[in-house]
Amino acid sequence: MARVRLAKPESVEDPAVAGIFEWVTQMEGSVPNHFYVELNFPAFFTAKLGATKVLWEEGELSMEEIQHIGILVSQANGCAYCTAAFCTILNYGLDSPEDTVGALLNEGVDAVEEPRLRALLDYALKVNTDAASVTDADVEALRGAGLTDLGIVQITHIVSDFGAYNRLNLALDTDYDYRSFWQQLAFPSSH
Repeated sequence: MARVRLAKPESVEDPAVAGIFEWVTQMEGSVPNHFYVELNFPAFFTAKLGATKVLWEEGELSMEEIQHIGILVSQANGCAYCTAAFCTILNYGLDSPEDTVGALLNEGVDAVEEPRLRALLDYALKVNTDAASVTDADVEALRGAGLTDLGIVQITHIVSDFGAYNRLNLALDTDYDYRSFWQQLAFPSSH
């Protein structure tokens, strides 16, 4: 059970919150518990989710690439909740086949054949594991994959953003409300 209350409003009057709820319902089918945990700090909820929306929609990475990063970063951080959230977006919201998402969970970067996506994932996982170990060659690999400085800053912020969501859901033990299928694929030894 979550360590803070799930702040589920009777009705949503704030247009910013309503817009966020509408977007997440389109991508995931419903409003997940994580959003209700975040609503305990409403001013930051709209600022944080607004910043995430900019990261996801305004840069050089596609939504599919971003969700791949979210899945592998969250899995590396041991966050079953976020791993399942990004699997849901990739599968439900973006129509990626379930077996493709499952292969990503089971095989990691090795499941990806497309060179650009592999370069993005390699960089993201390195930033997540040890940002200080990133080299000029790592950044040049991103340039080789077609990113400009904008995209390089975007992907680095995306990794940080996912890490923040991972820490929040892990620390506050957000009630898991996704398909158990994703959790079992991502973390088979914990079942």
